[in-house]
Amino acid sequence: MDGSEDRPRGPDAAPRPPPRPFPARLRGLARSGPPHGPSRPEFWRSPLRGPWLTSVLGAVLLVGIIVLFTTGLLSYAAYNPGLAAVNDRTPGKGILGGYLFDWPTDPPWLYRLTQGLHVTLGVALVPVLLAKLWSVVPKLFAWPPVRSSAHAIERLSLLLLVGGGLFVFTTGILNIQLEYLFPGSFYPLHFYGAWVFIAAFAAHVVLRFATMVRSLRSRGAPAEPRTPAAGAATEPDGGTGLVAPAPDPATVSRRGALGTVLLSSLALLAVTAGQSLGGPWRETALLAPRGRNPGTGPNGFQINKTAAAAGVGAADIGARWRLTVRGGGREVVLTRSEVAALPQATAALPIACVEGWSTGDQEWSGVRLRDLAALVGLGERPPGVFVESAQRSGAFRAAALSAAQTGDPRSLLALKVNGADLSADHGSPARVIVPANPGVHNTKWVTVLDFGGAA
Repeated sequence: MDGSEDRPRGPDAAPRPPPRPFPARLRGLARSGPPHGPSRPEFWRSPLRGPWLTSVLGAVLLVGIIVLFTTGLLSYAAYNPGLAAVNDRTPGKGILGGYLFDWPTDPPWLYRLTQGLHVTLGVALVPVLLAKLWSVVPKLFAWPPVRSSAHAIERLSLLLLVGGGLFVFTTGILNIQLEYLFPGSFYPLHFYGAWVFIAAFAAHVVLRFATMVRSLRSRGAPAEPRTPAAGAATEPDGGTGLVAPAPDPATVSRRGALGTVLLSSLALLAVTAGQSLGGPWRETALLAPRGRNPGTGPNGFQINKTAAAAGVGAADIGARWRLTVRGGGREVVLTRSEVAALPQATAALPIACVEGWSTGDQEWSGVRLRDLAALVGLGERPPGVFVESAQRSGAFRAAALSAAQTGDPRSLLALKVNGADLSADHGSPARVIVPANPGVHNTKWVTVLDFGGAA
């Protein structure tokens, strides 16, 4: 810039042409041709790209993401976010939470199933997602970037689809691998990100479903995967912009490409699923850092949060520990020995956490929550209960349980597990255990049970 455009213009100077309108600028940009690099169609040379391979991967993701999203919604409902503010990790969700319902206590392994399937399937789908992005990457660099207002909307939806998918999968996997990476913020990040992604995904399915079906039929699903690399001829583009105009010779068949994706998914499945299956399979859960080597003995099963990490010391759970039971305008304070003197019950229940890991059934012993409610005169059908912990740091220091949960005869304030006193890391001297309840709501180091109380 030499500043000449700012100089005064003489009276005889030719008038400036009016600026071109936006559509004209777009047409001029299109006529100028794409710059060198990925915006040029000939930059992409793989002979495997095309509507058929993209459609196969898209069909797998269509089924997988529907299951993934559904199990995610169910697992979020398990937190009963409508009960109290401490349960609601996504405030202001509005219509997005309109589907929520009271989470049941039967079957007792329900949360273990929904969250285990959600996490395991999410990890196993990563190779399929990456392969799908590879198959359509030329579209991301299409030139010109915007051809019209309608094209701009389509590009925006594509940005939300790709960006939303990467965001949801990345935050989910990081939460599995790195505990407390998103302290207090993982739930809203993952929840709202999932809704943005699924909205873009639904729009994409509506726009591309017919094309996917035509592409799958065009080459014959049984025959195409058996075609060797030498026979992997370039397929017609069909206006998709996926087929390379000048492809290199094929070095792998489409069968080989799909086989690589399948083996990658199976490998991730093999090193993840054991955290939910339990038993000897747990040793295979290499991608579950809190799902391996839990120790031995009656308390030798998985721990999500240790007493030290929660800021719980010996003074909090020692001889001075007291349990306060409130409700109906009454209050009772009990020592551990007094709690142990109450009628005891047992229940065989698992623990399942948001990271996807779970235990097999453990035998818990303690006092039924409804029996503790009876101490303050609340009878056989107590209201929900607000549970407080001695925990000093970290999320989930308290939780609200529904009336259905407190009234279930398997819902306990447990003092023992597998015949032994609870260890400090498992919530000594007393913790809540409720069937089908997320692990973080089975509050440890319980100090207060407030029946009918609110956060």
